[in-house]
Amino acid sequence: MSQVEVNALKERGGGLRDQPQPARSRRTTFLGTLLRNELLTTFRRWRTLALLAVLAAVPILVGIAVKIETGDGGSAGGGGGPAFISQITNNGLFLVFTALAATLPFFLPMSIGVIAGDAIAGEANAGTLRYLLVAPAGRTRLLLTKYATVMTFCLVATLVVALSALATGAVLFPLGDLTTISGTRITFAEGLGRALLIALVVAASLTGVAALGLFVSTLTNSGIAAMATTVGLLITVQILDQIPQLHALQPYFFSHYWLSFADLMREPVYWDDLVKNLGLQGLYAAVFGSAAWARFMAKDITV
Repeated sequence: MSQVEVNALKERGGGLRDQPQPARSRRTTFLGTLLRNELLTTFRRWRTLALLAVLAAVPILVGIAVKIETGDGGSAGGGGGPAFISQITNNGLFLVFTALAATLPFFLPMSIGVIAGDAIAGEANAGTLRYLLVAPAGRTRLLLTKYATVMTFCLVATLVVALSALATGAVLFPLGDLTTISGTRITFAEGLGRALLIALVVAASLTGVAALGLFVSTLTNSGIAAMATTVGLLITVQILDQIPQLHALQPYFFSHYWLSFADLMREPVYWDDLVKNLGLQGLYAAVFGSAAWARFMAKDITV
């Protein structure tokens, strides 16, 4: 084992052996250390920080563009653009909803695809994967740790977009009570609560992409190939979801109900599409998570 591999293994908690402990205690300690170090390793990478920086910049650019466009008293959006964009000038909180609507079709899932695609393939490419597969971790626990890390990134990335949009909206536009899509008024505090709920729904909407990317990552030892394949599949599905002739298949595409989070801004809330979206994401997570587990358990780890 090279010194680079030894250092990489230590960073993730592998090979840490102190005083003798009971088997269950060692397993619990190891898994906690493995997850903690996996999270630290992921969020310390320049690639991860760059992705989060790009996501944080999108709401800022949208806010500045709307401010410039409405500087002469004009209306933002002109009837087009993402949902809620015409309401930003009246209430900066709408920038949160607009930013999530703008980033969900591409920027957010692309970032998830990069992180998920590199989860297993990146370790194999670096030569550290076989050294992570030591007792008491095992392949199943390692795969679950990787998926938990990707899901944590989903939540963090979504919150970065929402918080950046909230800060930008507070600086550039007024804040206060807001009008829902249904025309009813809600307080600013309730609006913040709905913004948080929408962010959580958006993060949950990415679980299917995360599972798909993890499955692709088990198919190759090249992190770049896994990331490119995941992002390519994402773009392909989005294109297919826009072709009218495929309307019978589109409700089964993982991206079809992504923008259903807008229904949380109705009074009363429309739950039908939201439930369909979350159920579909759970189905994708189960199918591709199981496929990733089956492939990873049978994978010949030679590097």
